[in-house]
Order: sequence, then structure tokens, then C-alpha cells
Amino acid sequence: MKSIFYYILIFCALAACNTTKNKSVTEEKQPVTVNDTIKINNEELEYEVIIIESGFSNWLASQAKPEGFYSQHYLESKNVLYVNEWNARVLNPNKYDPNLYEMQINYNRNVDYGYDVNYKLYNYFIYFQLKYKQQLSGFIPQN
Repeated sequence: MKSIFYYILIFCALAACNTTKNKSVTEEKQPVTVNDTIKINNEELEYEVIIIESGFSNWLASQAKPEGFYSQHYLESKNVLYVNEWNARVLNPNKYDPNLYEMQINYNRNVDYGYDVNYKLYNYFIYFQLKYKQQLSGFIPQN
């Protein structure tokens, strides 16, 4: 029923139970990659991002601009544009392929998700546009 494209991106509030936090900040922000799944979470901000996309982790490591290339402000600005267009397409399945645009993304421009989350989200949007020949804004995606 679904195409090869299996994508889930979730920004969700985790249960407000504060377990002991023995991990350092750097350990907390390290993505866990398993079979083209990238998972980023941060208990302090209570969010979780899961990206499941065949080939994305390899593309991110080999073709994306390196971390630090873009400012966090730049990434946040682009992500707001991309998320708004993405969500509009999710809500319009008669016009846009519902196999590509399956779920809305809950991205709050007033929350500081940090550089790592914004970097990976931005690069996912670039990867998605290049792979599926989509254009989420008036700008041609660049990698």
C-alpha cells in the first residue's frame, strides 16, 4: 500500500516523567542510527525526532554540507518554510501524494531545538526534495 518511502518525523512531547539524567549533554544529542533510522532525543526539552528513510543517513554523511556550514538561524528559517509547506500538503491529499506526505510535523518556531535537530531536519527536507523531485518552497533545493 505504501511506496518505498517510509518516513516518520515526530516532534512529540514525551511523558513528563523526569527520570534520572545520568547522560552528558553530548551523549544525549548523539543520534542513534539503525538501518537508515536516525533518532534524536533530548529529555530536557522533551522532544523526539525519528527519521526513517532509506538512504538518508548515508546521504547525510556523504553529501550534505557539514555541520557548522549554516547558522542555526538560517536552518530554523528554512525549516519553518519547509514545515509549513509540508503540513499544507499533508492536509491536501487530493493534490499531493499521501504516500509522500503522510504525517504533519509539529515544529514550533518559538522552541529552540538546538543546532543538531535543525541541521538534520533541514537536510532531510533537502534530501526528500532531491530524491522525490519535490519543491517545498520557491527555492530550488541545494545540497
